[in-house]
Amino acid sequence: MSGETGVLFVCLGNICRSPTADAVFREQVARAGLADRVHIDSCGTAGYHVGEPPDARATAAAARRGYDLSPLRARQFDPADFKRFDYILAMDESNLAHLEARRPADYRGRLDLFLALAPALGRREVPDPYYGGERGFEEVLDLVEGAGEALLAELIGAGRG
Repeated sequence: MSGETGVLFVCLGNICRSPTADAVFREQVARAGLADRVHIDSCGTAGYHVGEPPDARATAAAARRGYDLSPLRARQFDPADFKRFDYILAMDESNLAHLEARRPADYRGRLDLFLALAPALGRREVPDPYYGGERGFEEVLDLVEGAGEALLAELIGAGRG
């Protein structure tokens, strides 16, 4: 992509992890003064929640840290996303496998686990907090904040941000 870098965060239903990553990274990019250079979105590999707002627990946890998930609505991954995004970052191995199975041969962007950008976090996957308690949503925020900073550093270092 010339001029603008596209970043897509992907989880299963697009109501917890990927919208949290979307909002956190959007804020990190804005603070870095790069909002006009990075296009950010999120989606799910499944269509269970299409059109719905993020989970109320994810929204509340994010709001406590100053992130706003309220404008976001769930959508399902579209194969055309491979044309629109330079980075397609999955929250876990299952969703990554789903995306890899659909990856066109000519896709030259980075299709990877989000946490692969931040090995210092010591985790490969962002755990799904949906069936757990409040602490799970805080853990998601901790992980996506750390990985978002690493992604931002990569974009800036590559001259893409």
